[in-house]
Amino acid sequence: MESEGEIVKVTRNFQVTIPSRIRSRADIREGSFVRVIYDEVEGVIKIIPLKRKRLTVTLGRQIMVEEIEKTVEEMLDETTS
Repeated sequence: MESEGEIVKVTRNFQVTIPSRIRSRADIREGSFVRVIYDEVEGVIKIIPLKRKRLTVTLGRQIMVEEIEKTVEEMLDETTS
């Protein structure tokens, strides 16, 4: 179901602000990642929120640099796939 859209201005740097009503419905927060695509069939731009897994760290043990690098790589892979 599509809701009525809102008009926003494109800035000099080609940025737009996602209106708060839409951000809250899509659970987009500061620091969230979104995928922006142009749907050639529909002729529209779509903003798709990416859901990230929660990262948990067990306290009481040392974390090796390799573990951190592996976790970062996995998170980056998630956002690009």
